[in-house]
Amino acid sequence: MPRPRVIVGMSGGVDSCVAAALLVEQGFDVQGVTLQVWEHEDETVAASKRWQERGCCKVGIAKYVAKRLGIPHEVIDTRARFRHGVIDDFLSGYLSGTTPNPCVRCNERVKLRSLYELAQERGVHYVATGHYAIVRREPRPALHRAADLRKDQSYFLYRIAPPWLSRLLFPVGALEKSQVWKRAESLGLPADELKESQEICFVSHGDYRTFLDAEAPSAKQPGVFTDVHGTVLGRHGGIAYYTPGQRRGLGVAAGRRLYVQRVDPQTRTVVLGPEEDLFTAEAIVADLNLFDDQVLRTPTRADVKIRYATPSAPATLEPLGAGRLRIRFDRPQRALSPGQSAVFYEGDRVIGGGILRGAQAASPSTLTASDSPN
Repeated sequence: MPRPRVIVGMSGGVDSCVAAALLVEQGFDVQGVTLQVWEHEDETVAASKRWQERGCCKVGIAKYVAKRLGIPHEVIDTRARFRHGVIDDFLSGYLSGTTPNPCVRCNERVKLRSLYELAQERGVHYVATGHYAIVRREPRPALHRAADLRKDQSYFLYRIAPPWLSRLLFPVGALEKSQVWKRAESLGLPADELKESQEICFVSHGDYRTFLDAEAPSAKQPGVFTDVHGTVLGRHGGIAYYTPGQRRGLGVAAGRRLYVQRVDPQTRTVVLGPEEDLFTAEAIVADLNLFDDQVLRTPTRADVKIRYATPSAPATLEPLGAGRLRIRFDRPQRALSPGQSAVFYEGDRVIGGGILRGAQAASPSTLTASDSPN
C-alpha cells in the first residue's frame, strides 16, 4: 500500500522542521518545500552567516533538515505573489489609514495557497506546515486552537479557504512548545541559534515606519493633530505613522496623556483623545471568511479575538446583510482599528472572521471599573 504523500512548507524555523520530522515518523511520503518570499541571498554569502542571520526563509536550515530526514527539498520563488498580495496590501493599508495584518494575508494569499496549488498540480493529497493549530476531522473538518494556547496561531489562519481544511496537517499543533524544542535538538539543530522571530519577516530593521519610509515615500504627507472636537493640537508627518491606541511619538504637549483615537485619510487628520475614549462597544466587520455560515442567518454568540496578542472577548455577532456583521462586545474593547482582523471562536473552534471596517465608541456608562485605565 503506497504511503500517503504530503508537501510540507519548510521555512527553516524550528516548528516547520519538527513538523517535517514528525510526518516522516508517521509514515508519510514527505516532500519539503521552501517558499522564497522576500530576501534573496547568494548561497556563498549566506553560508558565512549564522543561521538566524540569514534571510527570513532560512533556506540553509531547511536544506540541512531535509537531508538529515532523507526527504527531497526544493525552493520555489513566490516573491512576486508575496509582493502583490502582502507587501502592496501592507503599504496601501497604512497609506489609507488602516492597520493591516500581513501574516494573515500571507497565509491566505501566499504560503498555504502556494503549497495547496502545488499539491494540486502534483497530485499530492496533503499539505502541512509548522503552524500551531489543529484540524479536527469529525464530524466535518474544522480549524481549532492549538494545544499550547500561548503559541496558538489559529488567528493567522482564519482566512484559509474552507475546502482546504480536509487536506491540511499541522503536526506540531498538538504539542507544547517545550516538546517541539526537544524534538529540534534531537534533529541536531543548534537551539541557541534557532531564534524565534517576533517581527514581520520583511521588516528586518527598525519598525514598520522605517519600512514605509523606504518603500512608500508618499507616506510623508503632513497633516494636523486635532482633539475630538476638531481643535488643532499640532502637526504630524503622515497618517501612515499613527495607529489607534498609540501614545508615544506624538510630540504634542497637552498637559495630559493623549492617545491616537482614529485617523482620517481624506483630511490627513489624526484625532487624539484620552485613553477612556479608546474603548469600543461595537464594530462592523466585512470581507468575511466563514467556516460556519450560521452567523449570516441569525445572531450568534462567539468569543472574538481582535489581535493575536489579545485574549478573545465574548460578544454577539449580528448579521447586517451584504456580507457584513456587527460585533456587540459584552465589555468594551480598547483601540480597535479598521484593517485589523476579528476572528470568531466557538470554544476552541474557529467559525470564521473578517476585517474591521469601523467601530462605535463606548459611552462612559458602559465602562466598568475594571475597564477604566486609571
